[in-house]
Amino acid sequence: MIHVFKYLKRFKGYIVCIMLLLFVQAYCDLSLPTFTSNIVNVGIQQKGIENSVPIKLTNKTYMFLNHTIKSPEDKELFTDSYEKDGDLYVLKKHISSKNEDKLNEALTKPMAMNLFASKVNAKELAKMKNMQNFSAKDLEKIPESMLNQVAIASVGNEYKALGIDMEHLQNMYILKTGLWMLLYSFIMLVTAVSVTLLSAKLAAFLGRDMRKDIYTKVIGFSCSEFNDFSTASLITRCTNDVTQIQMVMTFMFRLVLYAPILGIGGVIKVMETDNSMTWILGVGVGIIILVVVVLFQLALPAFSRLQDYVDRVNQVIRETLWGVPLIRALGRKDYEEKRFDVANRDLTKTTLFVNRVMTFMMPSMMLIMNGISLMIIFFGARQINNGSMQVGNMMAFIQYAMQIIMSFLMITAMSIMLPRANVSGNRIYKIMKTTSPIKEPEAPVSPKEEGTVEFKNVSFAYNVGAKDVISDISFKINKGQTFAIIGSTGSGKSTLISLIPRFYDTTKGEVFVDGVNVKDMDTHTLRDKIGYVPQKSFLFRGTINSNIGYGEEKPDENLIKEVARVSSADEFIEEKDKGYNSEVSSGGENLSGGQKQRLAIARALAKEPEIIIFDDSFSALDFATDKKVRSRIKEFSKNMTKIIVAQRVSTIIDADNILVLDNGEIAGLGTHQELLENCEVYREIASSQNQGGEN
Repeated sequence: MIHVFKYLKRFKGYIVCIMLLLFVQAYCDLSLPTFTSNIVNVGIQQKGIENSVPIKLTNKTYMFLNHTIKSPEDKELFTDSYEKDGDLYVLKKHISSKNEDKLNEALTKPMAMNLFASKVNAKELAKMKNMQNFSAKDLEKIPESMLNQVAIASVGNEYKALGIDMEHLQNMYILKTGLWMLLYSFIMLVTAVSVTLLSAKLAAFLGRDMRKDIYTKVIGFSCSEFNDFSTASLITRCTNDVTQIQMVMTFMFRLVLYAPILGIGGVIKVMETDNSMTWILGVGVGIIILVVVVLFQLALPAFSRLQDYVDRVNQVIRETLWGVPLIRALGRKDYEEKRFDVANRDLTKTTLFVNRVMTFMMPSMMLIMNGISLMIIFFGARQINNGSMQVGNMMAFIQYAMQIIMSFLMITAMSIMLPRANVSGNRIYKIMKTTSPIKEPEAPVSPKEEGTVEFKNVSFAYNVGAKDVISDISFKINKGQTFAIIGSTGSGKSTLISLIPRFYDTTKGEVFVDGVNVKDMDTHTLRDKIGYVPQKSFLFRGTINSNIGYGEEKPDENLIKEVARVSSADEFIEEKDKGYNSEVSSGGENLSGGQKQRLAIARALAKEPEIIIFDDSFSALDFATDKKVRSRIKEFSKNMTKIIVAQRVSTIIDADNILVLDNGEIAGLGTHQELLENCEVYREIASSQNQGGEN
């Protein structure tokens, strides 16, 4: 999976925007519990009074506080923060938040003492010094949170004495805090939608680029790489595997990146709120990690098998669909159904196993979350009872705890998809790291002549150390010649000609085209000189016109009709209602074998190459059509070098030279008549086809 991340370098701008939005979203998310706590603590319990700093003081209270504050610094701050306004002392408007915090700390105990002072009679009040000493001593025993509440209650009494509407003060505070919560929630909504949109776009672009790179890589494979990967597997890797990674990337930025931001922020907020119950979070996180590790030890091996089974199902479906006529003809429908059923059951069984294992994850997480909530409430209630915690703080603690646990849940949710995506990433990487043995030359050599092909002591084996398929082959074809290759099935004919366009590279020896070693020539230049008609004719989905002109970007319409006439394809094309614009299905399945072969021949001729290779390309034609097509090709391609691989002697009887292969070695080389006289293998082939010497 780590190899996939290199693609993300292309989307730096998206990633930066997503990260910034995630931090904004996390900031708003982490602020909401504080607002909830403030509504409960300040708005409800404290009647809208935020701290121990009164905005207005009576002369009597001012004098009491001024006398009670002992620290010179605190007393100076107190006197500097208030200004006299008639019979009252009013808090200055421009006091900084830093100084207000210091003043709050300085006034907490004096304001609490003021509450005690207000409860005594005038005679006792006259003994203020003794009252102060008694209160200070008594206040030391009161918990800090309770002391704050006493001080704030004293502020409330002061406001009532001044005639301030406490209900209005409380309502305004709750309204203001609620509006801030709505604003932060709206910002969270906007950022969450934006992150989702950007993540989806990034994942879509990533999938597009990966599919493009895989496709480009596969198209560049030589024939040997296709032996290592099945077609079904390549299709699965380019579609299903990329989809798995794309889906993970869609959620990764929204969950995996957001989770640590939210989790770390939640821990910081918890420490700021109350750190006396953080051990509960440690227990919860430890249990979560244990559950995830156990589940993944069970599920991880199954993820690797899952993609292999997807390959297998695709392969069986592909083979069945391609071979439907043969399956019906041989009465093997039941067998193929059973074969598919086995592959399908294996995939279903593995999928169910993974899903069953992962089914335990979310209920386990919810159980842990609810257990943590109960523990917080239980231990928090005890602290509220003894006055060391406020109700709002406990509520905020629960919310922060849930955010921390939620961050782990996000990672857990992603962990369900990550293993399968990791398998998919490794499968894709296996394609991308595959190096083709067909290397482009660093300094390509330009051709010295035209239309010549030469083999010098060429040998070839499909695998290193395997037996040579062809051995020590040498011959030369001059421009304009017709060169034929014949031999028994498996003698190496198709392998031999595949070395000319560098579908494979020789194991030993050299192949020259136009006087240049094919390994020293740019492959595009080399293949541009060659027209190729494969043994198995394949047509692309489109029209007859687009298939014939496939080898050129802008094919000439007159040339298309001419090569159709040469290949005798015009005979069936003109019978169709739409003529050259008639539809061709994928693979040419709506055409007969002979029609496909004639269109393939026309396609190669339309390229007007220097060298044209026919790999047993007349086998589906009847003898009369075969003879007619070969005659027209000879007339059309006088300057082309023609290489014909054939099974029938009648197809190659007029060739300038005929190469006879037997078990990958040259059994004979010469004209038809010379081979009949000198080559036993050729004589046997000709005799078996009733050609004899009269031909």
